[in-house]
Amino acid sequence: MSSIKIAGIAAVVLLAAGLVAMVRQGRVQPAEISTFTFEPETMNNFKKSDPAELKKKLSAEQFAVTQQCGTEPAFRNAYWDNHKPGIYVDVVSGEPLFSSLDKFDSGTGWPSFYQPIAKENVVEEIDSSLGITRTKVSCRRCEAHLGHVFDDGPPQTGLRYCMNSVAMRFAKAT
Repeated sequence: MSSIKIAGIAAVVLLAAGLVAMVRQGRVQPAEISTFTFEPETMNNFKKSDPAELKKKLSAEQFAVTQQCGTEPAFRNAYWDNHKPGIYVDVVSGEPLFSSLDKFDSGTGWPSFYQPIAKENVVEEIDSSLGITRTKVSCRRCEAHLGHVFDDGPPQTGLRYCMNSVAMRFAKAT
């Protein structure tokens, strides 16, 4: 079995286990829970569109952030204060990126996570574009810019994956 399929299956299993735990603890009502459908065949056949096609498929802000390494405004984006159970997937490829179980309020105004669903789903590289050294985070499958990771996160990992909402789509567990 390929590592992509294993990572996808593992992500779904972890999300399901977390949601079951939340239901048992009374934090989520069972009526709000469903499964996320992971389609490895679709992911295996994914081919990144050329920039002209992406401009048609994405909003201007999504294109600027994911393809031109832009940043959306803090506190004025879709997911910075989203507290619903589910997963966040790449807006270009659908690659599973982050779980709501790993999300925390960093006070920055962007959705922040202490770890990705699967480390191999993201690529981290040094970014010195603003005259400071940061670590850029991109989607492994389509190279879409997602945000940056910093070493000032919570105790679980010490990391803060500070992501752009427009680079992701939220798949609510309903």
